[in-house]
Amino acid sequence: MSFHFQEDPTLERHFKGHKDVVSCADFSPNNKQLATGSCDKNLMIWNLTPKARAFRFVGHTDIITGVHFSPSGSFVASSSRDQTVRLWTPSIKGESTVFKAHTASVRSVQFSSDGQRLVTASDDKSVKVWGVERKKFLYSLNRHTNWVRCARFSPDGRLVASCGDDRTVRLWDTSSRQCINIFTDYGGSATFVDFNSSGTCIASSGADNTLKIWDIRTNKLIQHYRVHSAGVNCFSFHPSGNYLISGSSDSTMKILDLLEGRLIYTLHGHKGPVLAVVFSRDGGLFASGGADSQVLMWKTNFDSLNYRDLLSRHSKRVTPDPLPHLMDIYPRSPHRHNAQNGTVEVSGHTIPIHIFCVL
Repeated sequence: MSFHFQEDPTLERHFKGHKDVVSCADFSPNNKQLATGSCDKNLMIWNLTPKARAFRFVGHTDIITGVHFSPSGSFVASSSRDQTVRLWTPSIKGESTVFKAHTASVRSVQFSSDGQRLVTASDDKSVKVWGVERKKFLYSLNRHTNWVRCARFSPDGRLVASCGDDRTVRLWDTSSRQCINIFTDYGGSATFVDFNSSGTCIASSGADNTLKIWDIRTNKLIQHYRVHSAGVNCFSFHPSGNYLISGSSDSTMKILDLLEGRLIYTLHGHKGPVLAVVFSRDGGLFASGGADSQVLMWKTNFDSLNYRDLLSRHSKRVTPDPLPHLMDIYPRSPHRHNAQNGTVEVSGHTIPIHIFCVL
């Protein structure tokens, strides 16, 4: 039996402007902008107020792999296969500063929660930490034996989690700069890693179709999902910590209820692999991007539903149907935001900062 609620997620907007695969996305802290990066080498800043024009930032010379807004919203960082990280002002000025210390493709970039540092992951097998204010390279974390796909700070900034093609997830202490734990339970590359909002758990996804959640206080695997039929490329924790959304090469997104340990939605909207999913900072929206060059923005809705009340009502029925999964959602065509009609192209003043060092 399928239920249908007004609290189901709904597709709100459809942004068209990238000319190639959409690889990454992030919302500004005030929910007024959505940044997306693409294999077309452009960073798009979609202004979410009605009829506002989008900004197209030009500067990277190869595929953009990661994007993240600073906690204040005054900067956007992007990482690229061109071996650099750029720090942009997300306005019409579009000024950017170039950070260079990696010697191969940079796969991910993230600000610390105080906005003072950046962490990057690279195909040069290193994780690097940078100072934002002085725009300088601080130190490297070198224990991975293959490409590093993703690195993330814990909410308190004391730890970094990283993962990569050596099939490991590593946990680092940022004060001692030592690797303090290794999780090695992957049948393929570990593709993405992140902390939950309380910093007690990390999740990691794999090319082996799995999603795993580890309690880092006990170092135990506490949840293991195999809900996708192809590799999981990305995921995002809802800020409540109760839900997680994942994107996969099976062309779907899945929403998991982590308290119940079950799949609640499968979202169909992309044609081809989903490479980016992200919740807004307040959890009210989420965005997705994929190999079809589309950027979709969804209204979460289900976080206002007390899903556990629903389950308890359901279990009181005399002959309850099994409820492994609430429903599949095939979105109707939403309002399309077409960037061609209103894009401001910004190839702003570039201040290159080259710091060549291999630690």
